[in-house]
Amino acid sequence: MTRWRRAALAAPALVLALTVAACGSSTDPTVDAAAETGAGGLTVTDPWAKAADSGMTAAFGTLANDTDADITITSASSDVSRMELHEMAMGDDGQMVMRPKEGGFVVPAHGSLELAPGGQHVMFMDLTEPLQPGADVDVTLTAADGSSWTFTFPIRTFTGAAENYQGSDGTTTMSPTDGSMTMSPTDGSGDS
Repeated sequence: MTRWRRAALAAPALVLALTVAACGSSTDPTVDAAAETGAGGLTVTDPWAKAADSGMTAAFGTLANDTDADITITSASSDVSRMELHEMAMGDDGQMVMRPKEGGFVVPAHGSLELAPGGQHVMFMDLTEPLQPGADVDVTLTAADGSSWTFTFPIRTFTGAAENYQGSDGTTTMSPTDGSMTMSPTDGSGDS
């Protein structure tokens, strides 16, 4: 038999073997459970985190819930810092104040929730390593029912309103220097 004929006869057998292997199921229950957890429920679009060398910074994006029930996010975690769920609210002195979000974030059934500067966001507290533009950071969001999802947030510079996450008296505040609350990430190529 010529080399070409052997190759021609072997190709269909190889395709059949690969197809059967791809259709097989895993016998490891942890692999199947992980695939189901990540496959449905919560997704994030336009994720990003603000670059920072130390201290505090935040992650943003739009969470979408594709289930028939509300999803309440009660905590967040990352390998680079302790994390908290935060919101911006008007303080007694008329200044915007950042504070922990009581009860967590509710992502409505078949709806979405925007995490944005000047609004609700996921806060990195006491960074243990710098978050540099162009890199990524993983954040795990955990719901009240114990479900969790890990998302990757690209790190970008942030020039929006020159916010300050920590006030001079140790309180956590947001004080835009130009008086506006309009903020947006840059593509990571600019200066911070």
